[in-house]
Amino acid sequence: MRKVILGISVLVITLFMSGCATMHMGWTAVTEQHKLDDGAMQAYDDMFTNVAKYGDPARAMMKEFKVEKDVTGDDVKESITALVEEYNMRLTGYVKMFTKEDAKPNEVKEARIYSLCSLYIAKVFLNHSRYFGGFMPCRIMYIKYGNGDAYLITMDLNLAIHGGYPLPPKMLSLATKVEKAMTEIPERAAKGDF
Repeated sequence: MRKVILGISVLVITLFMSGCATMHMGWTAVTEQHKLDDGAMQAYDDMFTNVAKYGDPARAMMKEFKVEKDVTGDDVKESITALVEEYNMRLTGYVKMFTKEDAKPNEVKEARIYSLCSLYIAKVFLNHSRYFGGFMPCRIMYIKYGNGDAYLITMDLNLAIHGGYPLPPKMLSLATKVEKAMTEIPERAAKGDF
């Protein structure tokens, strides 16, 4: 009997403890939501839904664009280099991480990183909060697998823009421009666009 009571007690405590975090999160969302950007709850819900579906928090914070079969890594480089100026961005860095010629079909064969930034916008955001520096410079990652599939991956800036208190109008306008650039540049580069 003592073992049964102990087992039930452990079960109740476990359920209560795990439920407390969920209840606290819900309570905070309900009581503090009025302070947040109108898009905050949807942004967090989208991220959490993605994490629950795939179990990969990194995936939940990224956008991905499949590179067309006839577009090479060098084509992507040329495309990104040409497109950054159109969006008033600057290519602040490029690194070809590695190429592995004998990669297995599901293994990364080639990886490249592009760093993009608008120095003016970076300064405005750093003056608002130094923690925005963790998002800088914006990056686009080129990944090609041994089977020939290639992707461009960049950070989904939705949470950085809408995940907290509303940004001042000027900052929101600037952030929206960066988000547009960091969506359209890899989207177009995946097609070899200039």
